[in-house]
Amino acid sequence: MELNSDELRRYARHIILPEIGLEGQKKIRTASVLCIGAGGLGSPIALYLAAAGIGKLGIVDFDSVDLSNLQRQVLHGTADVGRPKIDSARKAVKRLNPNVEVAAHEVRLTSDNALDILRPYHVVVDGTDNFPTRYLTNDACVLLKKPNVYGSIFRFEGQASVFAPHLGGPCYRCLYPEPPPPGAVPNCAEGGVLGVLPGIIGLIQATEILKLVLGIGTSLLNRLLLFDALEMKFRELKLRRDPECPLCGEHPAITKLIDYENFCGVPPAGTKPTMHPDEVTVQDMKQALDNPSLGIKVFDVRESDEYQIAHIKGVPLIPLSELAERFTELDPNQAYYIHCKMGGRSMQALQFLRAQGFKNVKNVAGGITAWSHEIDPNVPTY
Repeated sequence: MELNSDELRRYARHIILPEIGLEGQKKIRTASVLCIGAGGLGSPIALYLAAAGIGKLGIVDFDSVDLSNLQRQVLHGTADVGRPKIDSARKAVKRLNPNVEVAAHEVRLTSDNALDILRPYHVVVDGTDNFPTRYLTNDACVLLKKPNVYGSIFRFEGQASVFAPHLGGPCYRCLYPEPPPPGAVPNCAEGGVLGVLPGIIGLIQATEILKLVLGIGTSLLNRLLLFDALEMKFRELKLRRDPECPLCGEHPAITKLIDYENFCGVPPAGTKPTMHPDEVTVQDMKQALDNPSLGIKVFDVRESDEYQIAHIKGVPLIPLSELAERFTELDPNQAYYIHCKMGGRSMQALQFLRAQGFKNVKNVAGGITAWSHEIDPNVPTY
């Protein structure tokens, strides 16, 4: 494939690098990359791969743009709120570089379609935000012998690596053989994320992709790069392939894609989750607030900044971060309903109080977000 005069001008700063040159730019032009997700990580990955001149960019996403995305998901703009992310992602990539072929996969990645979607691409990049899709992406890449350029973010910290057993490195399961218990790791909606952080980690992933395509430099294969934005520090952990890994080890037990929702202990997509025995609904919480004679008190375990954004009138605040010092303010014989933003931290508070001898405590499923959607829309969501 020859580059035309416009492409020679566009990629001139690449071409004059001896490590890339004209032949290297042709490699980029003929390479294909599949990005799983068009969110925080997928945005810088897609934009910078497009700017670099990647030949074909596949994007997998089935979500729509929400106003809360715009703090970090730079593929999308204010006018895109409510539109499918695939549409605004394609538009943003084409506006930046019309030479890039964009293949839009507006579907949820599943065990049924993953192999067919991943198979045509040279490199796969993980921009996911949930464990079932992360393990699915990893397993499909191992089975297809595709490099999996991994990244993840949370609050002020991120990590990145390249998983590729066929190139002599480990897979994601070698590092994390089992997923954490459901709810143990809050997502960005619950725990928050510094808006620029996915830009940093996503660009590290994009850099690794280009190095793989070009065959230059030292990749993150066999290394996990950790970044702390608050301390502005990088550190590195050495990784190795686990010979006992059930997927890429010496005697693999996983030879085909499995049920990843079940593996990660989360309800299948599209199904209504069943209530935990220790949970109550926001309707139950409303009854407790409306009828003091029921003898149930309610408190909020979010942080004070969140409480200032939105709170329920009459519900006091005891942040989860202060609960270990302040639980003596509570009566262990009293019945309590506990809520947070979505239910994760309040479940942690419940478990802590149970360990201190509190018998009659319940977690409010869905937290103040469910309250806003189902009880009082005047309470802001965030």
